[in-house]
Amino acid sequence: MAKVFESGEIRPVPLAGALGERYLSYALSTIMSRSLPDVRDGMKPVHRRLLYAMRELKLDPSSGFKKCARIVGDVMGKFHPHGDAAIYDAMVRLAQDFAARYPLVDGQGNFGNIDGDNPAAMRYTEARLTAVANALLDGIGENTVDFRETYDGEGEEPVVLPAGFPNLLANGATGIAVGMATSIPPHNVGEICDALVHLIKYPNATVPKLVDLIPGPDFPTGGVLVEARDSIVTAYTTGRGGFRIRARWETEKLKGGGYQIVVTEIPYQVQKSKLIEKIAELLHARKLMMLADIRDESTTEIRLVLEPKSRNVDPSVLMESLFRQSELENRFSLNMNVLDADQTPRVMSLRDVLQAYLDHRHEVLIRRTNHRLSHIGRRLEILEGYLVAYLNLDEVIRIVREEDNPKEIFMRQFDLTEGQAEAILNMRLRSLRRLEEIEIRKEHGSLSDEKTDLVGLLGDEGRRWKIVGGQLSDIKAAFGPKTDIGRRRTKIGDPPSDVIIPLEAMIEREPVTVICSDKGWIRAAKGHLQEPNDVKYKEGDQGRFLLHAETTDKLLIFATNGRFYSIGADRLPGGRGHGEPLRLMFDLPNDHDIVALFVHQPDRKLLLASSDGRGFVVEEQDVYAQTKAGKQVLNVSGENEARVCRFVDGDTVAVVGENRKLLVFDLNDMPEMARGRGVILQRYKDGGLSDITVFDKTVGLQWRMGDRTRTETDLRDWAGRRAQAGRLPPRGFPRNNKFD
Repeated sequence: MAKVFESGEIRPVPLAGALGERYLSYALSTIMSRSLPDVRDGMKPVHRRLLYAMRELKLDPSSGFKKCARIVGDVMGKFHPHGDAAIYDAMVRLAQDFAARYPLVDGQGNFGNIDGDNPAAMRYTEARLTAVANALLDGIGENTVDFRETYDGEGEEPVVLPAGFPNLLANGATGIAVGMATSIPPHNVGEICDALVHLIKYPNATVPKLVDLIPGPDFPTGGVLVEARDSIVTAYTTGRGGFRIRARWETEKLKGGGYQIVVTEIPYQVQKSKLIEKIAELLHARKLMMLADIRDESTTEIRLVLEPKSRNVDPSVLMESLFRQSELENRFSLNMNVLDADQTPRVMSLRDVLQAYLDHRHEVLIRRTNHRLSHIGRRLEILEGYLVAYLNLDEVIRIVREEDNPKEIFMRQFDLTEGQAEAILNMRLRSLRRLEEIEIRKEHGSLSDEKTDLVGLLGDEGRRWKIVGGQLSDIKAAFGPKTDIGRRRTKIGDPPSDVIIPLEAMIEREPVTVICSDKGWIRAAKGHLQEPNDVKYKEGDQGRFLLHAETTDKLLIFATNGRFYSIGADRLPGGRGHGEPLRLMFDLPNDHDIVALFVHQPDRKLLLASSDGRGFVVEEQDVYAQTKAGKQVLNVSGENEARVCRFVDGDTVAVVGENRKLLVFDLNDMPEMARGRGVILQRYKDGGLSDITVFDKTVGLQWRMGDRTRTETDLRDWAGRRAQAGRLPPRGFPRNNKFD
């Protein structure tokens, strides 16, 4: 790839280097000029340019509205060379009271709604600035901030706004740049001002103390903040974290002893229409079995009505199930990644953000004071020239009437500056009145006193911080909790307690028959089938497991690889087809088979045994697998494999080997383990373990003989200790060496 230099010289450069250079330029442009807000005024360039352009159009709160198309056109033509749709979208968001905690644009017309409907086209809507935006712009014409050239060099735009309103925390910000992002929730401005004033008084204030004053975000859509305080403090300390927000709800009693639940506030940035659609889908899928219906009765206020299936349903349990499955509970992430005063992106803590705003306001005060001093200096210079003219009025009149170059004579004769001489020459005759002289002397004295005061202010840092604190008190008075816009909307709630939700709340309880074929195809047919002959299988396949369950049950599958797998009965394919292969559902290797399939009951114990004659007892609750990969319980390797899984429902163990030797021993000889190879159950010279069972010694050992069941109670000939070889079984014992 070639690169052309300013001199016209062309040099070859590596493609990777050229691409890297250009991508870095693009990344920096995205970070600094598009995605990340400035910590001082909390704005991205498009928002700053919008407000400045509206100020230039004199669209203050007391003026009339102007078409949004006119505003967008000015912004695009003078300041922001991007698409009109992007500019209008940014403007709309600043006007939406459900998106911006303190709207900066006062919109007239259709600016969208919380259902997610789009706003009207810009040619149909009008806008002007709000009082909050005015506070952000206050003092911009008094040299309080730097200006830079616009993109075409024909005008100027502010680098940052004076920000007489703590906009970054008050309205929040979100954005995605190249390799970094920002996500800052809105907060209550009254609480922000309290924290800022506290930080002025106590510069070393800790984040936990600041969290006492700012307990959490304050979203425009309200809701309930249910994040633990420790998590909130950690998030504000590191600048990263998140906040759990839940909908606000209440119960309304109905005639006949019934009730309904009314949701009055939903989490921030959740579209109401999509929320209702999601809950309706859950209802249709029968995953909200305690909920009968949902209705939207919203007008200008949100009102979602939830009807329980029964008056006996606990409202807290019903809402907990909705919180877990729908966006009635949402999480807003915190990532305070902003541009600092040096335009460097970094993640700040809450204290850093507050201090950066205070430093900016302090600098604005100094610059505003210097600007006023320079203005006073110029005015005093003129007034002093006027006073000289009054003291020498006759001579001044003579010079003006008789001299050809009175300006130079004034400067030489009365030791005046050029500006003073010019001002005297521009005086009107009516200004020569005695009364006017008195007014000039009065103004001169007043300005001199003000100048002395301002000079003293610049030399007194403590006084300056007192003024900044007073400005914050004014902001709180104008937009704080005593005003309609300033009251806290998001309730600070307690972290949710561990409400136990029965499975019936999530899944409809229905009887099913779980069918698993010899080749591992599984399905669930509705109802409890009594006749296995009614079940059809694929050609060349046959039934292996058939058990009755409920849709709320969990199933355990034990495989020859010694792993347990689990699945909900409601997740099995329907019984009309042939089902699905278990191997694909659990990634079961092809060289392993299913040993056992049964309904999970946590309070039981299981006896596991491998083909090499080892085994142990395990609590069934310890084998439940949470992942698709299953849980390794019985360790097997090489040609050894898991062979038997039995319920422990007796006090005696009977084990039979492939060599047709039977051994009976006490269950107490078996260890209880969570996982491992286990202990030797029976010794073999040839072959391995064939089957094992647990039985009650008082009942006797039972095994199947065709359609009959035989019971052997006298087991003295086969009784022994664990790990012995055993003896040949009684006559009539099955030739396949299986107990059933």
